[in-house]
Amino acid sequence: MLAPDGRVILISGANRGIGRAIAEVLHAEGYSLSLGGRDLASLKAMSAGWDAAPVHIARYDARDWASQRAWVDAAAARFGRIDGLVNNAGMHSAMTLRMPDEAELDAIWAVNCKGPLNLIHCALPHLEASGAGRIVNVSSMSGKRVRNDHIAYNMTKHAMIALNHAARRIAWDKGVRATALCPSFVRTDMTAASTALPPDAMTQPEDLARLVATMIALPNNAAIAELLVNCRLEDTL
Repeated sequence: MLAPDGRVILISGANRGIGRAIAEVLHAEGYSLSLGGRDLASLKAMSAGWDAAPVHIARYDARDWASQRAWVDAAAARFGRIDGLVNNAGMHSAMTLRMPDEAELDAIWAVNCKGPLNLIHCALPHLEASGAGRIVNVSSMSGKRVRNDHIAYNMTKHAMIALNHAARRIAWDKGVRATALCPSFVRTDMTAASTALPPDAMTQPEDLARLVATMIALPNNAAIAELLVNCRLEDTL
């Protein structure tokens, strides 16, 4: 397993839910973190009591590619390296084929697909230089099968799977490994409004965070392309 000492991980959408849990677990393990989001005050408050491993806070807006380049450049300037990227920021949509909305479709495509793609593009030279760069793309079981009519969300999560495999291919020979994390229902604010499943029956963000920590620490010859995480028995196709 790769030791966390000195390794720098970028996490988008780290101020709540899955992203926050990932940040807390990786910080506890000793990684240096760069946390990106639109709510800088929330990120600063969350990390205010942290000590030991350093933390960098930066603006990340999935719809603003200039902010993404600025974040990556600032993190590289601060730490001198980037070893991992967790594409966690995302949004949900209940849009269906019977009630399409172009603006909503454009928005979710920008947040769930275009932003993560550009972040990988910006970080890739640093991940290649690491020799053991890691990318975790937080997708969903909705990227593996279609079980409801939320077409916009399902489309973007399928696209995230495709993006993940493109990232795996593009720099494999330089030690970059990418994993698509595909949970079903996770106990978050976003999920609470989309299912009647009791919160305690859902996968907990902290458990996903521990899985992410394991994937980031795996050596180059033990890569995981996709990790499907179920909170209940369900088909995966």
